[in-house]
Amino acid sequence: MPHVAKPKRPDARSPFVFEVREFGRRPGAMRQFDRDLPAEPLLGHEGSTLEDLYSAEAADLLLDLRLESVVEGVLATGRVSGSLVSECVRCLDPIEVEVDADFQELFYYDLEDLSAAELEEAVSVVEDLLDVEPLVRDAVMLDLPLQPLCEPDCPGLCAECGAALAEDPDHHHESVDPRWAALSALTGDGEPGGQ
Repeated sequence: MPHVAKPKRPDARSPFVFEVREFGRRPGAMRQFDRDLPAEPLLGHEGSTLEDLYSAEAADLLLDLRLESVVEGVLATGRVSGSLVSECVRCLDPIEVEVDADFQELFYYDLEDLSAAELEEAVSVVEDLLDVEPLVRDAVMLDLPLQPLCEPDCPGLCAECGAALAEDPDHHHESVDPRWAALSALTGDGEPGGQ
């Protein structure tokens, strides 16, 4: 049997932490929660690629969570929804990106009964508390696009002058292929230097 390290007690003041003491390890007990969650801890997590793409300022997400007591532990089934501010990766205009992600996880009462392979992914109830922050973070990260767009066919910006191509679809620049640039020294009669 593998050695099981005692999990760290979650901070009961965190909006991501829920108390399940009232379940008393009785299968069949259930509670429903609706809670506003701050987006900042989800996006600002170390190693997150979303921190640079999305703004967490004044952004709250709504968590709809159902906790059910089962024989092995507590089954958490949730949905997180709301919107975050970003900018289109093509035209750089600010946009709102909707989040609507589901998750489900079993929080075990006892980790000792699990195999080594199961322990790698298992989460547990710690002192009658469970922390859904990692679940919510994973669900949100998987739901958000890594390249947010204002429109699927956004033409973006002109590579030469930065003009918004959506506002001027006929925008273009006269450019000479650098391989032919030497010919621009020729005059209309074909003589170099105008002689």
